Amino acid sequence: MIGLISGTKSGGGACARLASAWPARTRVYEGPVREAFERAFRECEQVVCFLATGAVVRLAAPLLAGKAVDPGVVCVDEGGRFAVALLGGHAGGANALARAVGEVLGAEPVITTATDAVAVPGLDMLGFPVEGDVAGVTRAMLDGEPVALEAELVWPLPALPSNVSAPEAGAAGAVPTLPQALGSARAGDAPLAGRGEEPVVRVSDRTLEPALREVVLRPPSLVVGVGASKGAPVDEVLGLVRDSLRGAGLSALCVRELATVDAKRDEAGIVEAAGRLGVPLVTYAAEELAAVEVPNPSGAPLAAVGTASVAEAAALRGGGELLVPKRKSERADGRPAMATCAIVRRPARGRLAVVGLGPGARDLLTPRARDELRRAAVLVGLDQYVDQVRDLLRPGTRVIESGLGAEEERARTAVAEARAGRAVALIGSGDAGVYAMASPALAEAGDDIDVVGVPGVTAALAAGALLGAPLGHDHVSISLSDLHTPWEVIERRVRAAAEADLVVTFYNPRSRGRDWQLPKSLALLAEHRAPTTPVGVVRNASRPDESVRLTTLAALDPDSVDMMTVVTVGNTATRAIAGRMVTPRGYRWQGV
Repeated sequence: MIGLISGTKSGGGACARLASAWPARTRVYEGPVREAFERAFRECEQVVCFLATGAVVRLAAPLLAGKAVDPGVVCVDEGGRFAVALLGGHAGGANALARAVGEVLGAEPVITTATDAVAVPGLDMLGFPVEGDVAGVTRAMLDGEPVALEAELVWPLPALPSNVSAPEAGAAGAVPTLPQALGSARAGDAPLAGRGEEPVVRVSDRTLEPALREVVLRPPSLVVGVGASKGAPVDEVLGLVRDSLRGAGLSALCVRELATVDAKRDEAGIVEAAGRLGVPLVTYAAEELAAVEVPNPSGAPLAAVGTASVAEAAALRGGGELLVPKRKSERADGRPAMATCAIVRRPARGRLAVVGLGPGARDLLTPRARDELRRAAVLVGLDQYVDQVRDLLRPGTRVIESGLGAEEERARTAVAEARAGRAVALIGSGDAGVYAMASPALAEAGDDIDVVGVPGVTAALAAGALLGAPLGHDHVSISLSDLHTPWEVIERRVRAAAEADLVVTFYNPRSRGRDWQLPKSLALLAEHRAPTTPVGVVRNASRPDESVRLTTLAALDPDSVDMMTVVTVGNTATRAIAGRMVTPRGYRWQGV
């Protein structure tokens, strides 16, 4: 909940605007300002004050308890010009809140958190636990000091600055392989690389105490399979899990889920153990688990729940490496064990975001697209599209760009990078799913990576908005490029659209090597539409050299069209009204 506090009439008006924009997320606190602030500070996750920053500093000072528990606080000035993230920029979400407030009120967000100011990802804002000297290592990153990235696990992290780098294989100080690391940790052999005073970012699921100037990122790499007899106490289940993790030198912070058989989904000891660990409980049907090959099958669970393995099979169901085979709990009174567990390390799933950049104008790039560009460690795209968004990338983002005609190569490259466990953004203009990169990328991608589609404003929609409302009824988009589609297929589709009286938007209408397809398509439409049918011609929609022209089917000169143009042909109900192209929502015009 976001608490809203104002001290003046002007502030009250802005406060009401936020409350109207976010009715389910906000609560307006009235009464004396000090009392209102104290209540909001105690009761809300975030607070927006329409007060001077100095006043809020004095109000907040006696209430501060720590960055992990204090709410995020944003101040908005009397003129509504600035939204200042005053307290809890990262942990309290004030930086993001300042941006959101700015969007609603038209205010400029003021963010002084160093990492956000220079687009470096906060090590404590990556979505999973972190231990160690976050402030010290972050300072080293910002100061350009060499920082070692020692990734014992490959995980899809966002781009880190170029001064954060992994040691070369075989180099002094290079991170050991995981078996070597585990052996050293257990046997007390030579210390690991980075255990001195050099700043280190380590990605690990092992139990280790961060060294001086070291941060350990704890990705959710571990799955714990559990089985339990009816009525098994939560302390027995939880104790077994924790003992098993500790014995294997694995961090409980990296447990992503507990897994078991469907028949145990309501077993109180298992449900409460997941709750205490703060992870979800995932269950599988007995038939699914019975199909999983395990090293230690047993007749007891087969008779009880229909599968020869619960703990091992549930842990292995999603794939991975079995680190801890089935273990049974031990009871002090010598009675039979009531719980079993097994631990698996899941391989990291790379992440591929297929991002539509829109037609070109920066204000038509969606906030979600911006977020994905900043989340990616690797960007793949056509060189001219990369140039459009290069300034939005985080420092250290690896860019893989190529020229026209290399779409399939870019798709293969993006998928390969994601399969290597990286966070990848594959970009295209307009909407990436419309005559763009999503199709070849998804044709390459399997179920071994996570794929996210980010919609963008398509050329047809951008052109339609400039023309008026040509797409007010049923419409179709057809590409006239026969590079990948035989002309016979394209012609059949144009004829079908003409006969169906659909509004038609032509993509890729004409190039130097393809100058006859557009006249042919217009002639096919003319067999079913009047010469006066409105036609919109838009070139470089939303870009600085944008041009918009409204003509007719008979008057359109195909020579005036090129590959940067979108041509929209109306149906028999489309009209030109006050210089705009309009297709009615119903087939007939009202009153006609």
